[in-house]
Amino acid sequence: MKICFAAPENAWGGALGLLRTALPEHEFVALGNYVLESLRGYDVVIPTMSRVTEPLLATADRLRLIQQVGSGLEGVDIEAARMRGIRVANVPADSCLNADSVAELGIYMMIGLARNFRGMAASFANRKIGEPRGTTLMGKTVGIVGLGGIGKALVKRLRAFDVRLIGIKREHAEEAAKDLGLDWSGGAQDLERLLGLSDFVVLCLPLSTGNRNLMNETTFASMKRGSFLINLSRGGIVNRDALDKALATGQIAGAGLDVYWEEPVDPKDPIFRHNVFTTPHIGGSTDVSITGIVQVVADNIRRVENNREPLYAK
Repeated sequence: MKICFAAPENAWGGALGLLRTALPEHEFVALGNYVLESLRGYDVVIPTMSRVTEPLLATADRLRLIQQVGSGLEGVDIEAARMRGIRVANVPADSCLNADSVAELGIYMMIGLARNFRGMAASFANRKIGEPRGTTLMGKTVGIVGLGGIGKALVKRLRAFDVRLIGIKREHAEEAAKDLGLDWSGGAQDLERLLGLSDFVVLCLPLSTGNRNLMNETTFASMKRGSFLINLSRGGIVNRDALDKALATGQIAGAGLDVYWEEPVDPKDPIFRHNVFTTPHIGGSTDVSITGIVQVVADNIRRVENNREPLYAK
């Protein structure tokens, strides 16, 4: 089968090389960028950050599977694919240790912001010792918005830091609080309460039509002044201009971003003059996570080749 990897050759932690090793009998083509223009001639497409729209699907002449390397399928028109008999599948974050890797990155950002990573770099450059003074995570309140795989992995790890844990879950919030040992958990209607209580707000929810621009001027105004925002989910959940304003006015003290309003993001965007801890969408790009993702993707390609239903089909 001919498989399109819609990304540069070495993107996503070397996943393409591992897939070629796992499936030497198949032909893999690296697109080189994140803009799919045609699906003609491909049996499988791995979209990564590329959009798969209804007009694009109309160009497919033999496509059998749209297989994401990760969980995000917000750019794929799943219903249009179904209408054409094309299977769509992803790799859920909690199925391959991806959630654990993303959770570790979130804690890295929290510590970096708490200990003033910019101030440390400046002190080092200016040969200053013993400054800046940072803060600890201990005793702080962490609000986790989204208690799926990544949110649960964060809760598990953050307990060791002696923080107060609260959360938002769309359904069965009270049960989640009990099962995860949270101090409190509410539904979507309780978001502003969580924002007002939290020293760190961590976004771990999937992007949907209903939560696009969830973090906007109104919700930023509800955040505890001097708190921090960490986005581990999707860039579309945070309104870029509202974030810029919240940082500029000191409403929040800083942000940790692994995902952005556009990807790849412009590193010269003036928003980065503020206290923003940035990483290039590498939350799940670790040894254990990529190995697990590749295993599921390769298995699904084999399944479709043998006319079997792929794992985690939508």
